[in-house]
Amino acid sequence: MKRFKTVKDVAVLWKKDRQQYVKQSSLSTYAVVIENHILPAFGRKKELRETDIQRFVLQKLQGGLNQKTVKGILIILKMIQKFGAKHGYLPQTEWSIKYPTEHRKHKLEILSVENQRKLMQHIAENTTFRNLGIYLSLSTGMRIGEICALKWSDINLSTGTISVNRTIERIYIIESGKPHTKIVMGTPKTKNSIREIPMNSELLELIRPFKSVENDNYFVLTNEARPTEPRIYRNYYKQLLKDLDIPKLKFHGLRHTFATRCIESQCDYKTVSVLLAHANISTTLNLYVHPNMDQKRKCIDKMFEHLK
Repeated sequence: MKRFKTVKDVAVLWKKDRQQYVKQSSLSTYAVVIENHILPAFGRKKELRETDIQRFVLQKLQGGLNQKTVKGILIILKMIQKFGAKHGYLPQTEWSIKYPTEHRKHKLEILSVENQRKLMQHIAENTTFRNLGIYLSLSTGMRIGEICALKWSDINLSTGTISVNRTIERIYIIESGKPHTKIVMGTPKTKNSIREIPMNSELLELIRPFKSVENDNYFVLTNEARPTEPRIYRNYYKQLLKDLDIPKLKFHGLRHTFATRCIESQCDYKTVSVLLAHANISTTLNLYVHPNMDQKRKCIDKMFEHLK
């Protein structure tokens, strides 16, 4: 009779195999999910049964995790299972998991038009290196890690464009059972994230005085050879909102605000998707395109006009 390994042992072998194919930040994500979710539930098991996984899913949902997060955990568990079965470490098993129906859609948190104008006006009147990053996010939809990693050399005044080709993030490292974090700089989230974004005239006007005299090798937010990390920049941003009496909003909400304003301005969905560096247009549609009743009526009226 074949002797199978535990899920914990297989997970160690799987991570070692995966490290030659994925970025360090992805390995870090795997390690955190395995350590915090998978091993406590399945670490000692030598088989992954559907009933156990279904129970695990319901427990995680009842514990406050959303379906997207739980599905992400199961993706990693499935990869470990497939790796184990392929190499004979785990028995071959299949599972089909059911999720409770979600009746309420998650509403994106964004700045109101009034507060967006207030924030952008303040930055225009108090332009500093750090404030410039917030204006960049509202004007381009760039992620915080991309903004922290932006150098003056990435900004081209002649073409009026910004090249996004690197990102900074703090990742968790779990070695010998001792977790710690470190800052890494690498390529952006996906291959689509390496992109060029045009600047509007207001953003160009803010940047031009700085760009003409600064060192191209310096980072925009610090104007030094060393960058700032997202965690520190988030703290600065939070304090700025507080000082301006603007309701709390995650920094990523600035990216959502940019996308929402683009859709409200009737920009075509494909262009918005490319600007945001989404893997496909369906991501953009699912997140930001929610026709209201007036738009629905106009659509039906248009269709009947066409019939006439």
